[in-house]
Amino acid sequence: MNIVGAVISGIVGTMAISIVMAVAPRMGMPRMDIVGMLSTMFGKPNQALGWALHLMMGVVFALIYSFLWSVGVGSSGWLSGLLFGVGHWLIVGVMFALVPMVHAGIKNGDVEAPGLWMTKQGGGMAFIGGLLGHLVFGVVVALSYGLF
Repeated sequence: MNIVGAVISGIVGTMAISIVMAVAPRMGMPRMDIVGMLSTMFGKPNQALGWALHLMMGVVFALIYSFLWSVGVGSSGWLSGLLFGVGHWLIVGVMFALVPMVHAGIKNGDVEAPGLWMTKQGGGMAFIGGLLGHLVFGVVVALSYGLF
């Protein structure tokens, strides 16, 4: 396992999914502002904190991907990237339903709770958009990690 490669791949993958989220409304999908949601996690909006948390989570998932590849679960190719992206989205989608338990902005009513797979903030299109973003993340992480 190449930790530096995983960290760099996680950052690159997070930037790729961030681009998907930024253009999602132009593709007919709802606004998917994860950075904004994370920026209010502990109270008043803090965009730097939102980006730091978003990048950190991307790196953590890339480290998990690379660990799994290093022990023989898949490989750092596009197909494993797609499959890992699907698994990643299934996990994260469920975690969105748990966010209100720890999110200050949601607890005090300043931020809407996202619900399972962010469906409270965009219904089925949020589900599809999130899946698309995580497929992109998985493939970008896999292919960029493969360069190391």
